[in-house]
Amino acid sequence: MAGTTPRRSRGRACDPFKFDLHLLGEREREEGHAAWLLAGSDEAGRGSLAGPIVAAAVVLDYAREPAARLRGLTDSKQLKPEARETLYTSILHTAARVSWVALSSQTIDRLGLHRCNLAALTRTLESLAGGYDLAVVDGFDLKREELRAQAVVGADYKSASVAAASVVAKVVRDRLMRAMAPCYPAYGFEEHVGYGTPRHRQALRTHGPCRLHRMSFQGVGAAQLGLLDE
Repeated sequence: MAGTTPRRSRGRACDPFKFDLHLLGEREREEGHAAWLLAGSDEAGRGSLAGPIVAAAVVLDYAREPAARLRGLTDSKQLKPEARETLYTSILHTAARVSWVALSSQTIDRLGLHRCNLAALTRTLESLAGGYDLAVVDGFDLKREELRAQAVVGADYKSASVAAASVVAKVVRDRLMRAMAPCYPAYGFEEHVGYGTPRHRQALRTHGPCRLHRMSFQGVGAAQLGLLDE
């Protein structure tokens, strides 16, 4: 498979599928055999005040030309909710493999956000049991040579596989938060899914944190609530 060098515009790869093909072409030249399966891993919820961090991994098989079935794919943060849901379904029907991992707010409080982020990304790739030629992770070096993972800054908009993982992680996390919202009706989780919106911060002032909140985060624990008014 010939490698294709992606053109760039304003720091972005113009075509995330071409970017993936370029990486696979480099892998093929290094290994001396065909490389078609690219795994991407990304997370959602790192900056949330409540709820889990969710990481996902998606393997796209470039022997099956996934671009035609995933038109409009980009970083989940650039997509409207309706577009994310549509792409989520398309990804599940197109990808060779999909996996996701969620780590709870209590685990984040115990281990720390950065360690949980790396652990979740690592677990998604481990769950694929080596069923890919190369993996790309958005920005983080997992320091696990056997995972064949390459850190790429901005991979969620440069790489189609990572963009697909970002969509899966975001949709799964949003659905989890909305499913738990009726258990904690005072906080409006169905609206903001745990992020620090004005409504969420006001609910924290009024009711204090619930079991879904990350007590280690500034402005969440009872002793720190005064910071919300600064």
